[in-house]
Amino acid sequence: MPIESQPDPSQKTPAQKILVVTGISGAGKSTALQVLEDLGWEAIDNFPIRLLPDLLSKDECQVMPLAIGIDSRTRGFIPAELVARIKELDQRADLEVQTLYLDCASGEVERRYNETRRRHPMARGRPIGEGIRAERELLDPVRRWAETVIDTTSFTSNDLQQAIRDRFSSHAPQELTITVNSFGFARGMPPLADLVFDMRFLDNPHWVDGLRAQTGLDPAVGEHIAQDPAFAPSFARIRDLVLELLPHYEAQGRAYLTIAFGCTGGRHRSVYTAEEFAAALRDAGRSPTVMHRNLTARATDATEGQAAQAG
Repeated sequence: MPIESQPDPSQKTPAQKILVVTGISGAGKSTALQVLEDLGWEAIDNFPIRLLPDLLSKDECQVMPLAIGIDSRTRGFIPAELVARIKELDQRADLEVQTLYLDCASGEVERRYNETRRRHPMARGRPIGEGIRAERELLDPVRRWAETVIDTTSFTSNDLQQAIRDRFSSHAPQELTITVNSFGFARGMPPLADLVFDMRFLDNPHWVDGLRAQTGLDPAVGEHIAQDPAFAPSFARIRDLVLELLPHYEAQGRAYLTIAFGCTGGRHRSVYTAEEFAAALRDAGRSPTVMHRNLTARATDATEGQAAQAG
């Protein structure tokens, strides 16, 4: 009589990933859920909170990751109850539960609602600003509980999609994916940068005749920046620091890292430094992607500030 094989107790069923997606109305929850669905997650929006335990019953629980959208429009939404339910689920060994909170500045939320001509769910005949304030107060306990908070104020739809892919793709490459950005402080900080280096201490080519219309990709601008006595030693220290940090980021399971170099307008010093830094990373065996956010922006004295023209 054949002997029936017994299940190997050492072979544990992997825990199902559960991601609760919540946040301010208009911050991008629908976009986030769509991207997660594209990444292979099963996505459910506005699922009643009281039914969460039934949805995740042990008998029906699947290995496929599940993203559940919940916000102030969800039936029976009570922040304290939501947090309590998440805590209960988090105690189960067969579940790996996380909470993603999408935030956005009130002024930008109002602009988005005015642009789409949709009604804010908590305005109810009141000015939209009052509805936004009421929702922000209501959701504050959930925001404080969430492990991941993404502020989408300055995000385009593509920015948010990329942020979701970076954090929740189950097919992230093992090797750290590095992006090197240049940007101009006058046009705002990059929202996704992990490491930011301010290069405004270097001599500004904008104030040199013949260099203003050129960029950090032009040899003359590069030569001017490289001749600044402060460039070489500071660049070497930044390079050595980042190269020392990269293995530690990888050891922590990071899949993506964005390194940003900023100057005033984002056309000269930051562009040149980003290109040189990417070359240094390639010399170290890395394969960075280089992006110049403000390279095509028009150079103006107003953007660069009222600085004295360099000799």
